[in-house]
Amino acid sequence: MDLVQRVEGILIRPKEEWAKIKAEPTTETELFTSYAMVLAAIPAAAQFIGHLLVGQRIPFIGLYHWGIGRALANAVLAYVFSLATVYFFAVIVNALAPNFSSLQNMTNAMKLAVYCMTPGWVAGILYIFPVLGILTILASLYGLYILYLGFQAPMMETPRDKVLGYMVISIVVVVVLALVFGLILSWLFAVRLHA
Repeated sequence: MDLVQRVEGILIRPKEEWAKIKAEPTTETELFTSYAMVLAAIPAAAQFIGHLLVGQRIPFIGLYHWGIGRALANAVLAYVFSLATVYFFAVIVNALAPNFSSLQNMTNAMKLAVYCMTPGWVAGILYIFPVLGILTILASLYGLYILYLGFQAPMMETPRDKVLGYMVISIVVVVVLALVFGLILSWLFAVRLHA
C-alpha cells in the first residue's frame, strides 16, 4: 500500500477505494503502524508548531504563545489520544457487529476506524494556524461519509437495512471518545491566570 495513493484514493474516490481496501490483505498492526501512526502525526505536529510559533488568541489575554515543553507535551498527548481513539473505535465497531447481523472481523473494523479518520488527520495541518482548527472539524465530517461508504462496502458484512443503525451507533461512540480525550487535553493544558 502506497500511503500517498491511499490517502488520495480515500479522499477523492472513497467508494472505489473501499473496494480495493476490502480485498487487500493486511493486519491491524500494519494498518496502525504504516497508516494511522503516520497520519495522526500531522495534526499533532501542526498543533505543536501553531502553539509555539503562531500563538493562540485568547479572550481578555490576547495572543498567547505556549512554551516549548507545554506545546510538546500537548502534541504528544494529542497524538496518543488520537491513536487511542482509533483503536478503541475499531474494538467497539467489532464488538457491536453481532448486534447488527454483521460478522466480527477486527482487521476490517480497524480499516473502518483508520480510514474514516483520514480527512481529519490530513486537514490537521491547519492547526498550524490555531484559528483555522475549526476547519479540521468540518473535514472530519467528510470522514463520516467515508465511514458510511465503508459500511456499505460492506466491510463488516452488514445487511443493507442495518448499515445506518450500525453506523450511527459507531459515530456516537467515536464522538464520545473524541470528546472525552479532548476534554482531558483541554483540562490539562488550559491557560490559567495566576494572581
